[in-house]
Amino acid sequence: MAHPVTAPPVTSRLTSWLCQPVDNSPLIIFRLFFGLLLALEAGGAIATGWVKRNLIDPTVHLPFIGFEWLQPLPGNGMYYYYGVMSVLGLLIMVGAYYRVSLTAYTILWWATYLMQKASYNNHYYLIILLCFLMLLVPANAYASWDVRRKPEIKSLTCPRWCMAIFAAQIGIVYTFASIAKMYPDWVQAMPIKLWFSVKAPYPIIGPWLQNHTLQVFIAYGGILFDLLITPFLLWRKTRKWAFIASLFFHLFNSAVFQVGVFPYIAIALSVFFFNPETIRRLFFRKKPPLSANRELSQPEMEVSRTPLALYVLAVYFFIQLVLPLRHWFIPGDVHWTEEGHRMSWQMMLRAKTGTITFEVRDPSTNQSQTVSPNQFLTSKQASVIAVRPDLIWQFAQFLKKHYQQQGYKQVQVFAHAQASLNGRPYQPYIDPKTDLAAVPWQPFQHAAWILPYQK
Repeated sequence: MAHPVTAPPVTSRLTSWLCQPVDNSPLIIFRLFFGLLLALEAGGAIATGWVKRNLIDPTVHLPFIGFEWLQPLPGNGMYYYYGVMSVLGLLIMVGAYYRVSLTAYTILWWATYLMQKASYNNHYYLIILLCFLMLLVPANAYASWDVRRKPEIKSLTCPRWCMAIFAAQIGIVYTFASIAKMYPDWVQAMPIKLWFSVKAPYPIIGPWLQNHTLQVFIAYGGILFDLLITPFLLWRKTRKWAFIASLFFHLFNSAVFQVGVFPYIAIALSVFFFNPETIRRLFFRKKPPLSANRELSQPEMEVSRTPLALYVLAVYFFIQLVLPLRHWFIPGDVHWTEEGHRMSWQMMLRAKTGTITFEVRDPSTNQSQTVSPNQFLTSKQASVIAVRPDLIWQFAQFLKKHYQQQGYKQVQVFAHAQASLNGRPYQPYIDPKTDLAAVPWQPFQHAAWILPYQK
């Protein structure tokens, strides 16, 4: 009696699909674009004065908590630091000593990301993630300097997962960005109105940006774009139009908001949604197309390492799905408390301003002194610190150490802060009765000294 044929488990079919060799043209062209953007990001940071403003001019640095040992190089050292990163970006672009260059860039970028939290930007975080993913894939296997040095590594294909992970990553970014926009202030275009008000002097588009109907259209358009762009890029019938919409959306954001290289990274990531053969015909016409009968060369058959890579990526994407949700489990409005705001794709969602002074006391001598952040920080740092509770706490720790060195025996630090969210009236932000020098930092709990937001 014949036994019925059973289909392989879903996980086995998925693994087989992910491990199937496909044309690697999207991965190769992305390496070229990504490496160029990494070089431009590092070189542009020098040319625009970003390095000077954020890493050289400040005398007090505010790194991520726990990474206080990471400090900028003295003097003009950070210019050389970013110069090296720019060169590394070019090496990544041409695929020269690819993994060494990419590893070095990743370490240097991650370090500079951690050492200057006052200038946090979502695309800085995204670059770290993409560098990690690029380290896992053979993006130097074609059209690279490494292939010229070592022809045996040349390959026309890669496992499908090598490209699927990038589509998944940008899909996560878009989806969580859309969900984050679904809150009352955004749908009423309140932050957009404030941002556009300062752009009124712009020639041609300045007056146009003041139109309230346009502002509301942009608010709802942002939600719909972020929510729908991934499925529309995945669906062949809508892919071309989705890509055109993506071009317009990202170039508009680049022109109006000056958001660095993120729009161009997002555009470059679009190649992973297209049929690899389409990308080959567009960018690598001399590259032979894949043949169903052609035997795969040894570099294309790295099946022994694939299961481990997929396990690593499963853990990675689980973290990527959970991390942006953490603020839902912390009491308070994330736009007010900032708890769980970073690394959750809360991208340009609120306009927030604040004022703050600190009171330093020594109860043993009844000494008291009012301190303005401007006495120690740059104007940019001072404006950012007023609306970021973790930076307020860090600055309180700095003041504690500073005044201990000045002879204060028992240092207490109190903050007198007010903040405005999306143009609303200022309201008290930090409990003025809490000694911030004495309270510990608890990253996974709500800080009771952040006063509730009164809507």
